[in-house]
Amino acid sequence: MTIYRTDSHSLDFQTLVRHLDTTLAEHNGDDDAFFAQFNTIDMIKNCIVVYIDEAPAACGAFKELSGDTVEIKRMFTNPEFRKRGLGSSIVKELECWAKELGYKKAVLETSKDLINAISVYEKNGFQRIPNYGQYIGVDSSVCYEKNLE
Repeated sequence: MTIYRTDSHSLDFQTLVRHLDTTLAEHNGDDDAFFAQFNTIDMIKNCIVVYIDEAPAACGAFKELSGDTVEIKRMFTNPEFRKRGLGSSIVKELECWAKELGYKKAVLETSKDLINAISVYEKNGFQRIPNYGQYIGVDSSVCYEKNLE
């Protein structure tokens, strides 16, 4: 496994995100347009791609939400590489990178039905919080945060 820090111009990151968007569109159904508007990648400076034997296997990113907080976004593992702990590896690397840049907290949103994603976040110390920002009142969403200090 090789973890590569990049930005949203990475073609491998873009390819993985297209797979993520297809998966989420199927999952979200009629609500997909609402969520898609918050998931553009053109200008994300902090992206990670995980490679297994030189194949792009998984990705994740964060963007600044406020002066001391990042929002973890665009987490995806290609189905053929699942059940290898790549999600946890990405979360840990994103946390490390955010701390290096001086951020103190990470937050994220996911679907309440994505049990595997929730498991990764909870296993890595994220605590459920009330929905924030655009996710307030969205019944299908759950939000999490973690203190990075």
